[in-house]
Amino acid sequence: MKLPSHITPPPPRRHAPDRTPVYAIVGNPNCGKTTLFNALTGLRQKVGNYPGVTVEKKIGTTWSQHGRPIQIIDLPGAYSLAARSPDEAVMRDVLFGRREDTPQPDRIICVVDAANLERNLYLVHQILDLGRPVIIALNMMDMAAGAGLKVDPAELEGELGIPVIACEAVHGRGLVELKLAMSRVELPLARHRWDVPAPVAPAVAELQASLADSDGRPPLVARAEALLLLTDFDTVRVAGSRPLSQRTHDILAQWRKRWEGEGADWPAALIRTRYDAIAQLCRNVITRPGSSKPSLSDRIDSVLCHSFGGWIVFGLIMGALFYSIFSLAEPPMDFIDGHVASLADWVKGAMAPGDLRDLLTDGVIAGVGGVVIFLPQILILFFFVGLLENTGYMARAAFIMDRPMSKVGLNGRSFIPLLSGYACAIPGIMATRSIENAKDRMVTILVTPLMSCSARLPVYLLMIAMVLPGEAVPPAQKAGLMLLMYALGTLGAFAFAWLFKRTLFKGGSPHMILELPAYQPPRFGQILRHMSERGWLFLKNAGTIILALSIVLWALTTYPKHPNPAATPTEQIAHSFAGRAGHALEPVIKPLGFDWRIGIGLITSFAAREVFVSSMGVIFGVESDDEDTAPLREALHAAQWPGGAPLFTPLVCLTLMVFYVFAMQCMATLAVVKRETNSWRWPLFQTFYLTGTAWLVCLILYQTGHALGY
Repeated sequence: MKLPSHITPPPPRRHAPDRTPVYAIVGNPNCGKTTLFNALTGLRQKVGNYPGVTVEKKIGTTWSQHGRPIQIIDLPGAYSLAARSPDEAVMRDVLFGRREDTPQPDRIICVVDAANLERNLYLVHQILDLGRPVIIALNMMDMAAGAGLKVDPAELEGELGIPVIACEAVHGRGLVELKLAMSRVELPLARHRWDVPAPVAPAVAELQASLADSDGRPPLVARAEALLLLTDFDTVRVAGSRPLSQRTHDILAQWRKRWEGEGADWPAALIRTRYDAIAQLCRNVITRPGSSKPSLSDRIDSVLCHSFGGWIVFGLIMGALFYSIFSLAEPPMDFIDGHVASLADWVKGAMAPGDLRDLLTDGVIAGVGGVVIFLPQILILFFFVGLLENTGYMARAAFIMDRPMSKVGLNGRSFIPLLSGYACAIPGIMATRSIENAKDRMVTILVTPLMSCSARLPVYLLMIAMVLPGEAVPPAQKAGLMLLMYALGTLGAFAFAWLFKRTLFKGGSPHMILELPAYQPPRFGQILRHMSERGWLFLKNAGTIILALSIVLWALTTYPKHPNPAATPTEQIAHSFAGRAGHALEPVIKPLGFDWRIGIGLITSFAAREVFVSSMGVIFGVESDDEDTAPLREALHAAQWPGGAPLFTPLVCLTLMVFYVFAMQCMATLAVVKRETNSWRWPLFQTFYLTGTAWLVCLILYQTGHALGY
């Protein structure tokens, strides 16, 4: 890089031997960055979120060759410093020192894919402009050799003047050499060269001076940011926690207006010039084979991404995922459910009857247990997600689903979260972190609860048995009615996604630019670590909120106490705040065919949808049994309105199922949405629009059916 005459290159950077140096690991997606981070830090990691965004923050510790600690920050993957997603914005802001919650790294490790060196060097080239100490980890050397490429690390190091370490993070090769480079007290600065087009140089100089003077940027950082702003004007809108001064905005606007008047596309020229410099560099570093033949990944893709065969393989994989979430998770879920019940029974036996015991058993244990029971599904889901990502198939799944998803304004990345919603909305919402576009991520979060989760099954099964009673009813009819509920929820999710993309999150159908990484054997250690991290975050973040909400819900169904100590559970619930809420709710839900008793079931099932079945058992004085609901069905068939008309008619049962398809009856989901959006605004909006939709659809359904004589 040619510096202006008034800028003197800084000396090589040193770090004080008595302080812990901070390294940032950066790189393109799928370059092996996280694998290298895990190999360096092992289990010495802290995982959380950057405050204000739903981007994951991973910080770990390794040890130098001298036995001193080194802190490493694993920054989100990005193709350039021009931020186009929250992940990329975090990476850029940390490197520029804009985030007060994260220390600016002393040094940077750029992980590059040796098999795709030219493309990966674009981000490296931008980072070298910052004038910071950089180490290049030339990863996936085995993949480059497999593709017939000969990459010379020594030549690249000689060209750039910084340490270049050849490594294979998957196999642990090159880690010792990398740690030796990281342990150096003094690191040289890069001496790369590239010529800014002459007509652009005045704009760079003027912006650099403004950024250095009025915005307080160091000279080299100011120059790098000036180049970035001129390359991508959109970066101005997401300038981070340290906004640009008005003077800098004005200078940028003036140059942009001038170039538009001249009809010149100098930002594109800047990008071309940088790529020309990178291409020249690669010509000296890479020796290509004389004849090229399709790689193993290309040959596999000819089947897995085929217009017909790809869909067959995709269906088989998604079927295995779906089956596993429902079937393989059942034994551990039963195990957890049994131990939660045993714990509650133990507390009941160890404590005298009273409100404190009821609080612990019915509030704390039952509430938290209702969340923990979904942990096996979450772990299985993230095992499959990690397996698909590890092997490289996840990108292919998003590619295959991109076209159908684009019809509703989303892209293929939204498919896996929505599919996960069939098991449980919680892991589905957590899986939206893989969606780069913030608007698409939010739309997916908002519509995921419409996918019929496993918690709805007990309600569906009970109501279907009420609509189609008797053993003589063909199973196909019951299965068809169940399928109808699933289809209704899926169509609702797509319809609202289409609506939100044209209103709240207005924008065209996103174009998905997706790199198809090379296929690799799964790394089960990394997958298991990914599972454990996600599982712990789920328990820690969702469980704490659920605990508080469970206690509140218990209090609503317990107080005030019935004046008659011998009152039945049904009478106590009717007298409680929840019962009074049910009576107060009756005028609203009566047009749907529901009375106050169903209203109590709707309120209590807010803890978890399946609670509706047990609530009905308590209200109608029946010991509910998930395996045998015949006594409860008989009680519901006998239930009547005050005038003697039957309460649970087939139309009411069908309406109730439709209500559970659309309504937001799950506080655990709301807790996770709050966590992922960092605001109560969206969970409240979700509750309003979903419950409002449920009420309106059920009103039309019931009143139409009632008018037709059903």
